[in-house]
Amino acid sequence: MRRLTAFFTAALLSTSALAMHCPADMAKIDELLKSDPPADATVLAQVQALRAEGESLHKAGDHSQSVKVLDEALLLLQGSE
Repeated sequence: MRRLTAFFTAALLSTSALAMHCPADMAKIDELLKSDPPADATVLAQVQALRAEGESLHKAGDHSQSVKVLDEALLLLQGSE
């Protein structure tokens, strides 16, 4: 019984941690787009699309997928420097 309770507690906390990670990633993307947007219009469009998809996934409650998509957007931004 203790293991089951520990498992569910860990699962709940990890979901909460991911949920808090998404807004931070979105803010970081927004700041990078504002301060140093990519010169390549294709990369800019990809980053904006991924940012929007990440926000939609976050709002839908799919935080792990949201983090993956937002990380992809951040990698594109960092690679365009």
